[in-house]
Amino acid sequence: MSVATEAAQIRDLFDTIEEIESVASSLAADDERRRKLDGVVARTLRQAPPVRPVVAGELLDMTEKTVKAWAREGVLAIHSQEPRMLLDTVRLHEVLHLVSDLRRAGKTRGLLDEVHRRLSDRSLLERTDLAASLDEMRSGRGRVVRPA
Repeated sequence: MSVATEAAQIRDLFDTIEEIESVASSLAADDERRRKLDGVVARTLRQAPPVRPVVAGELLDMTEKTVKAWAREGVLAIHSQEPRMLLDTVRLHEVLHLVSDLRRAGKTRGLLDEVHRRLSDRSLLERTDLAASLDEMRSGRGRVVRPA
């Protein structure tokens, strides 16, 4: 399959995902329908085939060399290395969102560091122990611990 064809298929998939995410975000956070739509998005992305770096480059508007560098740095998740590098579609979708947001905000340099930082922050915020600690702090139930 040609790069253009593969890029068009992935772009169509991501456009469909964007539409579903848009509808989901219009619903209240505790709405069951939102949870179901989020589940559909997650399941669809998990079932999507892995993506070649050259195709990811087309989607991200980057060179294949840059995409491979981002994969080696851990920003893009590598699905497999042999016989050729293939990238995880779930992470690619997440990175595509971040890169698009940064570019809309006028950020064009240092994207790797900024995307890496945002992924790290998101990963921390998804931890249940940190969420519980933050809730305690906000409600004043936590206690301050200072080194001696």
